[in-house]
Amino acid sequence: MERTVTVVPEAGLHARPASKLVQTANGFDAEVSIGRADEGDNSGEDDNELVPANSMLSVTGLNVAHGESVRVVAEGPEAAAALDAIAELLSTPVENAEEDGNGGPDTAAGGDDE
Repeated sequence: MERTVTVVPEAGLHARPASKLVQTANGFDAEVSIGRADEGDNSGEDDNELVPANSMLSVTGLNVAHGESVRVVAEGPEAAAALDAIAELLSTPVENAEEDGNGGPDTAAGGDDE
């Protein structure tokens, strides 16, 4: 099964959105892969290479930005459910994505810097 989804989170597939994608992919009895959709440009087949969606390093290594389309492929007993969940995740803005761009999470323990 396969689906093409436009990445909505402003951070693209970096930091928190990538982490949530990996967690989601690992939550299903399915083998999930992801890659750039790159419609219309068949000159570089490597651009369309799929990587395991259960690997944070692989997912962030795609360097997918906000507004780009990705191809999600799933096989296994829960493939349809995995595709639905990942498509929903990628189609939803991440409210806390801005915090990731400001040097780290604001929820970290500490506060004794005063």
